[in-house]
Amino acid sequence: MAELTRTLVFVKPDGVQRGLVGEIIARFERRGIRIVGLKMVQPTRELAERHYAVHREKPFFESVVNFITSGPVVAMVLECPNAVETVRQMMGATNPLNAAPGTIRGDFGLDIERNLIHGSSDPEAAEYEIKLWFRPEELLP
Repeated sequence: MAELTRTLVFVKPDGVQRGLVGEIIARFERRGIRIVGLKMVQPTRELAERHYAVHREKPFFESVVNFITSGPVVAMVLECPNAVETVRQMMGATNPLNAAPGTIRGDFGLDIERNLIHGSSDPEAAEYEIKLWFRPEELLP
């Protein structure tokens, strides 16, 4: 069996507002992905800026920080073999217009900014983001 890895995922404010948290979590659980951390958070501007720091110089930085701090998010750490790749496949393309039917964004996404869900982009980002959003004692072993 492949080694278990972890990734950070959060349901963005639009997904929380639209009542899609349960549906999104259920999709991961039905796939056999283990939830090892879960919490609802109202992101601060500082947390959002640290999370999106790699995009600081891009024109959309301010917009994405404002959006992610506009309401609560449901943050989770998911564990399975190839967690980053598996979760990103399930999420679908960043732009819901390009996301395949059957993916979270393909089925529920509205536009590129309000695309319901964030998932770490690679294993290094996952490690950084998990530490940013969760304290060690908030995660199952």
